Amino acid sequence: MQQRVEAWVADDPDPETRQELTDLLRTARDRPVGSEVRDPGAPLDPEERQAVDAAARARTDLADRFSGLLQFGTAGLRGELGGGPHRMNRAVVVRAAAGLAAHLLGELEGDARPPRVVVGYDARRNSDRFALDTAAVMTAVGIEVLMLPRPLPTPVLAAAVRRYDADAGVMVTASHNPPRDNGYKVYLGGRVVTDAGQGAQIVPPADAAIAAEIARVPSVASVPRADRGWTELGEEVVAGYVEDAAAVVPAPDGTTAHRRASLRVVLTPLHGVGGAVALEVLARAGFTGVQVVPEQARPDPAFPTVAFPNPEEPGAIDLALARASVERADVVIALDPDADRCAVALVDARSHVPGAPTTPQADGWRMLHGDEVGALLGADAAARMTAGGPVTVADGAAPPTLACSIVSSRLLAAVAAAAGLRSATTLTGFKWIARVDGLVFGYEEALGYCVDPAHVRDKDGISAAVRVLDLAARLAAEGRTLVDALDDLARAHGLHVTDQVSARFADLSRIGATMAHLRAQPPRTLAGSPVTEVVDLAAGTDDDRGGLPATDGLRLLTADGTRVVVRPSGTEPKVKSYLEVVVPVAPDADRGALDAAHRDARERLERLADDVRAALGLDA
Repeated sequence: MQQRVEAWVADDPDPETRQELTDLLRTARDRPVGSEVRDPGAPLDPEERQAVDAAARARTDLADRFSGLLQFGTAGLRGELGGGPHRMNRAVVVRAAAGLAAHLLGELEGDARPPRVVVGYDARRNSDRFALDTAAVMTAVGIEVLMLPRPLPTPVLAAAVRRYDADAGVMVTASHNPPRDNGYKVYLGGRVVTDAGQGAQIVPPADAAIAAEIARVPSVASVPRADRGWTELGEEVVAGYVEDAAAVVPAPDGTTAHRRASLRVVLTPLHGVGGAVALEVLARAGFTGVQVVPEQARPDPAFPTVAFPNPEEPGAIDLALARASVERADVVIALDPDADRCAVALVDARSHVPGAPTTPQADGWRMLHGDEVGALLGADAAARMTAGGPVTVADGAAPPTLACSIVSSRLLAAVAAAAGLRSATTLTGFKWIARVDGLVFGYEEALGYCVDPAHVRDKDGISAAVRVLDLAARLAAEGRTLVDALDDLARAHGLHVTDQVSARFADLSRIGATMAHLRAQPPRTLAGSPVTEVVDLAAGTDDDRGGLPATDGLRLLTADGTRVVVRPSGTEPKVKSYLEVVVPVAPDADRGALDAAHRDARERLERLADDVRAALGLDA
């Protein structure tokens, strides 16, 4: 181990991580003074015990840092900042940039024009440094590099890949991960990807091909790096994004301008880079009654007010809800730190807790589930297609299509069918959703929405917020809310209610064992309804929406329409189960009938969650 650490340190271009590893190695080798002559059976005094424990921790830390090179996959790179091959650092980024450069040069070998790459970054620690290293590596081998002018949201980078007809894009961000992490997203387009996935994040086999080129890099010292030669884009790249994002709704006229300006909105960017750009987009679209949560307005890589900068995490939007409650706002919008996800919260009378201490939650404030927002935006996109409103369609020969991931609600497919549109189901992740041929709208339940696939072939929290607020403003003008629109969807298609059950494992071998056990002994009933179908997704599927390639997972259906999808997480040591129950609702159901349907759905969902926990071995 010592030789491996010393060799890495000698090749590391960053003095901070070099010192970090040197200190760890020194601590790992430390022995208590006099240990050479000590009786092996003699007890250690407190100072000696502290040194022994510190050395053991350092050895464990080094073993993890040198357990292999940080894996480059379909999410690019993502990991904890720090020295060593299994961390995010400049040495790892230089190798990744060199591997990506080699892949692009190979793909475009013989082409007279060199590859073009757009590089962006957020405000996390070292994001700017990793972006500059990427530019330096690629410029040195003749690649044309366009650098975004400052820390900006991921959708701005995704839009720039298409705007500048780039062959690739790199975004340095860890999205909604903890503060200690950073990451490296890769997009392909231009001449490298020319089908409906042009400008989307990488998928197999490109990820494996790039990873193979990274593995061929012998050392950081062998990688040439330029100190100039790339082009720093100006604010026009932001202005172009702002114009397109605001244009996902009609330009405000006298009527729409008043109702949009009247909507009271609280926005939080959760210490990320989306706040200023979102405000500019919303103002351009006519939403001027927007207040930003001041404690979370400015980019801050420490994310000081949240334990985990993900809108889905408990407590993440509490400051926004508190402000909305005081200001009597209509809607809360929460962006994740790189602004590619959007959470929506509002008052729902069904969530009111009579007699409880006064809190926003007790007063009925709740965050809509990603499936609820996905259904609302999908229905809105379908209505725009029918009415000829502003809507963009991804390149391709397929008819206009609404798409979602396999773990998202089936309500979107019902909405598409009722509107005479095609629907598609994909594997999880926007790298798959965004490349659906003929895409008009796509979403995944983890708060990701694509409302403008012609310009951003990825999820985009800012343009999604514009569409959500436009819908909310139109409903408000009728004395209605987004909750009323959800009730309309329930009357038309049945009440679809979704939830998740997750099992986290310290022993990673238990993930495979859990999936194997579930395949061998799937439950016979779920929430009291017989299981009628068990589909092993590892064999792929072939259904009326085009089928899916093979993936590790199971899909279970019951006689009453309940569905469960179980799969290992791609980013965490978890097995995740996605639950959905459907309760029939009459087309003319009144408020009382809808309330009863919601109670029935919640009770069934709770029983289903208990049965899934038992099937996963979590009931003990």
